[in-house]
Amino acid sequence: QVQLVESGGGLVQPGGSLRLSCAASGRTFISGYMMGWFRQAPGKEREFVATIYWSSGNTVYADSMKGRFTISRDNTKNTVYLQMNSLKPEDTAVYYCAADVAKYSRIRYAPTYDYWGQGTQVTVSS
Repeated sequence: QVQLVESGGGLVQPGGSLRLSCAASGRTFISGYMMGWFRQAPGKEREFVATIYWSSGNTVYADSMKGRFTISRDNTKNTVYLQMNSLKPEDTAVYYCAADVAKYSRIRYAPTYDYWGQGTQVTVSS
């Protein structure tokens, strides 16, 4: 079992930045896992943002997030981060951390991931 706890959401003005964190616990050996971020706006489906393979550090991004969002990990803290820059009002959503054993297909699909955090709200507004 893996428990995921997100933090770092909040209200930010357009053009601003936020860094989300997701701390993993409950399993001491996650090197064979992948950890990702999804987001869900009201009335919309859950949307893939990015994922990182824990052992290699390789990353995959949604095309629309490339260049503005960066996913990274800290092995010593079992924590994955999502640095979000140049935020836009359309980035407003609940952001979820997700994890599963590393896979190499359908990684942009939410059902691929077995473990989820509770979500953290990000609101981009002036």
